[in-house]
Amino acid sequence: MGLPCFKKKKKGSVNLEELKKGFSTDMHSIPLEELISKLNTDIKTGLTATEASALLAQNGPNSLTPPEKKSMLRLFAKNVFGGFNMLLWAAGILSFVGYAVESLTPGEEASQDNLFMGITFVFVVNVTGIFSFYMDRKSIILMDGFNNMIPPMAHVIRDGEEKDIPVSEVVVGDIVTIAGGDKVPADMRVIDARGLKVDNSSMTGESEPQSRNNQCTSPNPLETKNIALFSTNVVEGTAKGIVILTGDKTAMGTIAALTQSVGGEPTPIAKEIDRFVKISAIIALFVGIVFAVLAAVHGSTWIKSVIYFIGMVVANVPEGIVCTVTAVLTLTAKKMEKKQCLVKRLECVETLGSTSTICSDKTGTLTQNKMTVTHIWCNGMIDLTEVLPPGERKTGQRKHQMVGSYEALIRCASNCSRATIRKADSANPEFTGDASEQALMKYCDLVHEEGILSYREKFPKETEIPFNSTNKFQVSVHRDTKNNKYIVQMKGAPEKILTMCDTITLNGKNRPLNEEVKKDFQSAYEALGGYGERVFGFADLELDTTQFPEGFKFNSDPPNFPLKDLRFVGLLSMIDPPRPGVPHAVVMVTGDHPITARAIAEQVRIISEGEEVAEIVEDFPGFNGEDEKYGEGRLKKTRAVVVHGEQLKKMTPTTLTEILANYEDVVFARTSPAQKLQIVEGYQKLGQIVAVTGDGVNDAPALRKADIGIAMGIAGTDVSKQAADMILLDDDFSSIVTGVEEGRIIFDNLKKSISYVLTSNVPEITPFASYIIFGYPLPMSIVAILMIDLGTDLWPAISLAYEAAENDIMRRPPRDARFDRLVNHRLVVYAYLQIGSIQMCAGFCGYFANMSYHGFFPGTLFNIRDAWDDSAMMVVDSWGQEWTFEARKMLEKCCHGVFFISIVVVQWADLLVAKTRKNSIVTQGFSNNSLNFSIPFTACLAMLLMNTPGLNQTLGITRIHVDIIVMAIPFGLFIVLYDEIRCYFIRRYPTGWVYKETYY
Repeated sequence: MGLPCFKKKKKGSVNLEELKKGFSTDMHSIPLEELISKLNTDIKTGLTATEASALLAQNGPNSLTPPEKKSMLRLFAKNVFGGFNMLLWAAGILSFVGYAVESLTPGEEASQDNLFMGITFVFVVNVTGIFSFYMDRKSIILMDGFNNMIPPMAHVIRDGEEKDIPVSEVVVGDIVTIAGGDKVPADMRVIDARGLKVDNSSMTGESEPQSRNNQCTSPNPLETKNIALFSTNVVEGTAKGIVILTGDKTAMGTIAALTQSVGGEPTPIAKEIDRFVKISAIIALFVGIVFAVLAAVHGSTWIKSVIYFIGMVVANVPEGIVCTVTAVLTLTAKKMEKKQCLVKRLECVETLGSTSTICSDKTGTLTQNKMTVTHIWCNGMIDLTEVLPPGERKTGQRKHQMVGSYEALIRCASNCSRATIRKADSANPEFTGDASEQALMKYCDLVHEEGILSYREKFPKETEIPFNSTNKFQVSVHRDTKNNKYIVQMKGAPEKILTMCDTITLNGKNRPLNEEVKKDFQSAYEALGGYGERVFGFADLELDTTQFPEGFKFNSDPPNFPLKDLRFVGLLSMIDPPRPGVPHAVVMVTGDHPITARAIAEQVRIISEGEEVAEIVEDFPGFNGEDEKYGEGRLKKTRAVVVHGEQLKKMTPTTLTEILANYEDVVFARTSPAQKLQIVEGYQKLGQIVAVTGDGVNDAPALRKADIGIAMGIAGTDVSKQAADMILLDDDFSSIVTGVEEGRIIFDNLKKSISYVLTSNVPEITPFASYIIFGYPLPMSIVAILMIDLGTDLWPAISLAYEAAENDIMRRPPRDARFDRLVNHRLVVYAYLQIGSIQMCAGFCGYFANMSYHGFFPGTLFNIRDAWDDSAMMVVDSWGQEWTFEARKMLEKCCHGVFFISIVVVQWADLLVAKTRKNSIVTQGFSNNSLNFSIPFTACLAMLLMNTPGLNQTLGITRIHVDIIVMAIPFGLFIVLYDEIRCYFIRRYPTGWVYKETYY
């Protein structure tokens, strides 16, 4: 089939700034004779085989440079050694160093703790790294996207003969022919065309097929009618053309090169985790150095000082956070996949939650997927309909009274319907039928005091003609039980319904359907359609009882009742309303004409109803390309603006910034791929987190550059899927809103997990601090700390990933990535100085109680360290008893167990308060079963670690008395009470001191 569709790129062949200028050529505008002469070809005979071979050798094949494939080795190294894993590697290496130093030092007995820690760190970092690598590798979709768009063969004229050759062998100057069903083999100038139409949607975003002929209609090569672009589909017609550009020089090649040259920036959550790594490393090293120096000042050897340094580093590094972050992102990615959302990079799961601007060429999709009746045209007037929250009934004064023409309209809308209600008596009734019929039924159910089902019982259905696309109407015949007569009722396309009527009801009276009434109808119909709403017309006819007496048998095929000379009763219109909290952030970036783009934007409320729009679609008199300011000249001081791509091309960067920074409702029309990229970069420079949605080749550069690119799984091209970070498998844009919520939940829950994990650092650090500063016997071993961080704390920390959203999550504005950080000073203060301090008190309370129980009162313990650790000395307790070295070391291990179990107990309370940053625990609820089960699990795990022979010796802990465990419970209750009071003040005073200082 010819040469490969990709060729190897020469190093340094891409100039990003040149690519950003977009695709440009003048070969469509110069006279045809001059072009033929310039390319040294002939319209009738084409190139010779010799000439074509020489050009092929000179310019290379008609193919695109392949995207650089990711090195699996590099990806593996990034997952195993990157980010937080570097801290774990450092801690592991330090542990091995400490063990080696002790082993090689004469007179020092090497502790197995350091060896055990080193092995544990290496194991953990490799397991989590390999798992992350597996997930990333699984998510990478190695698609030859641009390659798949290139046709395999081309029809060319060479040496006067038409022949088929591989597309890769097409050269500049070739005369080619194309017909319906073909793909254009290269950028070609049309010489002759017959009814030619091409689908440019993937390249330019134009939704309708574009006609092509031999006339130059625009200086822009992407808009002129005499150029057919490489890889676009020929919809219909035939044409002959001359190849003007091939391979990387084509419009497709420019987009491909631009796509490969942008992107690669870390995601917002990656930046936050990197910042957290740095903060943790600085704190760990600082505390480690401080206590190593203190140990040296107190007379410790340099070996002991190094060991203390290692211990403090280990105590300050939250070893379980790598597992927690990976698990949180993976669980959410799996949840998104169930909702037909494929996440290609785990880190991108959170990005949507931080998104402050969505650049989309897809409109009408960021909606609630719940059609709602919004307007009514009755009695010659347009009015808003009754609106109530779901499930509520109207009380008090009604907007419309059930009389006259309105009653006739509602009667028709209620009865002429195939929708119904399941579980009508329940609190959550289920409406069945298509979206439009459900909307009509919900509205009618709202306005009937007795409910629609009871109302329908008064009008039993005799027969019906279902809606079909040919008739464009639905008809049903009903018996009016009150008046004992039959009524024909009709619903459908308003213009169709009107043709079947000869009268109209106005203010309860029937009037002839004259030209004036028809004009009013047309005005109302156009106005409702202009709102972007779907409009239904309604008509009825009360049948003569002499022709249709009681008991008459009605047939629908063929109908034995009249379908003409009906009475028009009104219009009802509906819309799928935008989802709250999202449309205001949507910027429309499309290849459509500005008029079309504006109309669609107004329909979906990207441009607010009635908003004055500044239109920058043509040159401004006296404008010479200088900077423009908001509120002056073309940049009118409004909320909405429509910008043409040609004008965007002429703008200065300052002018574009003025537009992006000041207008809220923004529409860019007729944009090129380079301009889409320019818009994304512009918003990013303003500090916005930008999401881009798209499905075409022209969207690829912007998709790749965006903080998160979202491609369509069904309508999307392979190119857009390759460039994107997330793929909507079912093209349902409501998943974006789901993704926004999930992303915010991730960020919240990561904060909660980090707060939970960091809190135990204080009771883990202070035992070493007391050992060095106050000379107490060591309250807890380093290995026991690891068992908390990688054992009892791990499941609870991960379980917070399953925690439900707090009730204000979608009412908050998008987080400002510059200020709203994953780890901020408030979180550190809350975790360390507030909850952590209480936990420290619980640990030392148990420690001193256990020591006192065995005869060592707190005063006796002060500065006893040296004697306690000297195997040759006997130590006397507060009761005068002498303790051997082995006996007091056994007591020390018992203290380690006390401190260990005290932290486990108060961490249960910490886990409960970590469920919420603002809500009461009662309000938040206890539906997170993963979290609920983690508490008994940690209890069982702690008991197993403390009571398993051999294992407890390795960990340096032993079993303890139950009454010592009970001592930690009041501290746990105090943590819960303290946090409930804190959350109350946050909710009660959202701008108060407690909120500002403790809401992390």
